[in-house]
Amino acid sequence: MVTSEERLKILNLVQQGKISPQEGIRLLEALDKSQPSQPSFSRPFSAGGPRWLRVRITDTSTGKTRVNVRLPVTVLNAGMKMGARFSPELDREQMSDILKAVRAGEIGQVLDVYNDKDGEHVEVLLE
Repeated sequence: MVTSEERLKILNLVQQGKISPQEGIRLLEALDKSQPSQPSFSRPFSAGGPRWLRVRITDTSTGKTRVNVRLPVTVLNAGMKMGARFSPELDREQMSDILKAVRAGEIGQVLDVYNDKDGEHVEVLLE
């Protein structure tokens, strides 16, 4: 990878008048071409999509919020794996739906579950 120091040296030579601007451009282009091409990685999530995943768990009998967690979507894959350990009732299909919604760039509520047994209302939102 071309370092910023190498680029700066070329720009300083142009500034000092030791080489012409055209020569500087040629040298910068040669530096870029001499470096092995980097593999392009696709972004895991839509650039204009959600930035945060919010999980809110409310006690249905009292109406009080028990959990209100906001996580960056960039840590979503790891977070989903950890969350699955603590929430066995959340099946793989629901997790897959959440990931699809993030990749599609959706904003808003993606999961709304009432658990009568535990008296919980679980909401997952993309913000």
